[in-house]
Amino acid sequence: MNLVLEVEAPPFREDARGAIRVGNSRVLLELVIRAFQDGASPESIVQRYSTLSLSDVYSAIGYYLRHQEAVETYLNYREQLADSVRQRLLGIQPDLGVVRSRLLAQKQSCLLNPVCKVRRCEIVDIFEDF
Repeated sequence: MNLVLEVEAPPFREDARGAIRVGNSRVLLELVIRAFQDGASPESIVQRYSTLSLSDVYSAIGYYLRHQEAVETYLNYREQLADSVRQRLLGIQPDLGVVRSRLLAQKQSCLLNPVCKVRRCEIVDIFEDF
């Protein structure tokens, strides 16, 4: 009996934003590879991301091991992209420490005011552990 060897493409697809997804899932290639680099086995990666198949994870890791330089270049690009998005968000979002301080001050004034509605204080309680 002869084994027929077939050439298989890696189980990757590029989404509309240029991110590479593994298999038929929405799991990003960088999540699989970083988990592998952190010491996770393919089986534990599939447990973590249940929409992945074990064969796709093994194929993704095999592709990474055969094309390490190209994949690392892609991963570094994705990290730079994530950093730029993070910086943009920091520029447009308010400082959450200021928001927390304001809410705690409102709660304090509410506690001192017997006319204050209880519901308002309950809402402020959510932010105490923030």
